[in-house]
Amino acid sequence: MAAKKMYESFPKRLMEEVQRWGAMKQTGVSLRYMMEFGSTPTLRNLLISAQFLHKELPIRIARRAIELDSLPYGLSQKPAVLKVRDWYLDSFRDLRSFSEIKDTSDELEFTQMIKMIKVRHNNVVPTMALGVQQLKKSLDPKIDYEDLDEIHQFLDRFYMSRIGIRMLIGQHVALHDPNPPPDCVGYIHTKMSPVEVATTASEDARSICLREYGSAPEVNIYGDPNFSFPYVPPHLHLMVFELVKNSLRAVQERFMDSDKVAPPIRIIVADGIEDVTIKASVSDEGGGIPRSGLPRIFTYLYSTAKNPLDEQSDLGTANVATMAGYGYGLPISRLYARYFGGDMQIISMEGYGKLSIVPCFAVYVSIRDRCISSFVSLGRFTRTPALNKGCGYKLNLELSITTNLCK
Repeated sequence: MAAKKMYESFPKRLMEEVQRWGAMKQTGVSLRYMMEFGSTPTLRNLLISAQFLHKELPIRIARRAIELDSLPYGLSQKPAVLKVRDWYLDSFRDLRSFSEIKDTSDELEFTQMIKMIKVRHNNVVPTMALGVQQLKKSLDPKIDYEDLDEIHQFLDRFYMSRIGIRMLIGQHVALHDPNPPPDCVGYIHTKMSPVEVATTASEDARSICLREYGSAPEVNIYGDPNFSFPYVPPHLHLMVFELVKNSLRAVQERFMDSDKVAPPIRIIVADGIEDVTIKASVSDEGGGIPRSGLPRIFTYLYSTAKNPLDEQSDLGTANVATMAGYGYGLPISRLYARYFGGDMQIISMEGYGKLSIVPCFAVYVSIRDRCISSFVSLGRFTRTPALNKGCGYKLNLELSITTNLCK
């Protein structure tokens, strides 16, 4: 049976409302504003926040629902994408069915509802990734993924919007915590330790590697645990997790059948004197990425790992985390970096492999024992508000996978 367009599956009145709200202009909210507004979560401020979300969330969700129904190459008709589309329409209907928020009682009820919406959308990323892989399996293998620019641009918009929606909901919900963690303003940690976040992210990545392969390379983290800056810990956690996970997989698969002990992954976190900078070198000997793969590394149809759909007969499930293969880890990480004004870039040389997180403004090259190594940093945080979004810090995340030419 052919999949129905949303106009055929949902009431006409709802679809007209989706179109009307999708045409409205959304309102941007900076990290700085969220920190200042959330620093005093009074009942009045919570009411104002709920009233804003009551109007803002339907706009953002409607836009995504409209796009999900009109994607090229038949992507809109893939089962996984249809499921995601229906989640967005259900959430839009819930928001529009909620009456005007007038008092604290309304605000608390609304907060519970958007918490459920956030839970409903928990599996959007893997489910959309599954839909993209379903599309990939149906495409002519001769098609160059770089030519599918419409799909890549849509997915960038879609995932970036999702980051914003979840940030807005998460921030509002977190402001209700009667006993917030120290130095936290909702979702935002005003004194986040990158060493602590990197440690947790690395442990999580290693646990998946252990589950998949039965063993995992060690991850050594170097840096001042007392160094901190304002940021959203889950965002940095996701970025470091994806980078370390990629590095772990590359090293593990390269040394799986070797008599040699797999080398450790090294993460170095340091702050500068004039600029607050995080320099992290996540080094591996995983073989690097083929040069032909570099232009596609941030596309959603490319992965250096085997497609997990080739190993799973049930295409309707996307709840189990896999080590790699869906092709969305690095593209999503770059969007998280860009959300507050940063970026991620990749350099790779095939054969040896060095996976590093680097600053956009500096690349340190050292030559030792006939080895050429590239050291770059996870991010640079400058205190120049004119150059940055949000709280006055800018995260520039650049992933460098370079080859050490060792003989």
